[in-house]
Amino acid sequence: YFVESPQNSSTNPLVLWLNGGPGCSSLGYGAMEELGPYRVNSDGKTLFRNDYAWNNVANVIFLESPAGVGFSYSNTSSDYDNIGDKSTAEDSYTFLVNWLERFPQYKTRDFFITGESYAGHYVPQLAHTILSNNKKNTNRTIINLKGIAIGNAWIDENTGTKGVYDYYWTHALNSDETNAGINKYCDFVTGNFSDTCYQYQSQGDGEVGRLDIYNIYAPLCNLSAPKPASPASVNDFDPCSDNYVDSYLNLAEVQKAFHAR
Repeated sequence: YFVESPQNSSTNPLVLWLNGGPGCSSLGYGAMEELGPYRVNSDGKTLFRNDYAWNNVANVIFLESPAGVGFSYSNTSSDYDNIGDKSTAEDSYTFLVNWLERFPQYKTRDFFITGESYAGHYVPQLAHTILSNNKKNTNRTIINLKGIAIGNAWIDENTGTKGVYDYYWTHALNSDETNAGINKYCDFVTGNFSDTCYQYQSQGDGEVGRLDIYNIYAPLCNLSAPKPASPASVNDFDPCSDNYVDSYLNLAEVQKAFHAR
């Protein structure tokens, strides 16, 4: 899913956005709920403009990765059994080379790779793949990589998991007893997690309840509550936006417009 800048598209940089997961849709989340040009209204059928869209200052590609995420697919079903960070980086690199060959006006643009969450794996590994191929493939398209940016990066499972439970405890979402048990029985240095460790982690997850762990201060989704026609600012977060996007992307006419099959 590619969106050009409404102004200065011929000079603005090219940005690739990758959602994490692994398995989260860059179209469904990144484009439709975060930094894309449009958001979905509460009717699940109509759109409104996102004044804070990144394409105000850049030309943005939202890429589904790995294959099988969102509307993407592989013609070889066995590909789904062999998905990993390395193959995802190689597939994304192949996509970029082919895309730039098809749209050569973007070949010389400053190029940035961005993403969030598990893109803490995707982004640096894709950057490494690009730089390696730029050095050795003189007959292939050179990608003008200038930088990377990752929000809330999931880089290391052990330190990331510890950070989650530390956050719960420091924000009064976990009891002192649960936090003490996690720190006693979970070895976040070696990744040696005992059954007792998992029990305390499960207890910690349960204590959080239905709160959105990505925005603990957000209200819970209540689809029966009245909704404004569109949020007035970037701070007006609608906790039901997932539902609106799901409805919108499942409309037959929308899937046809996206050439999804």
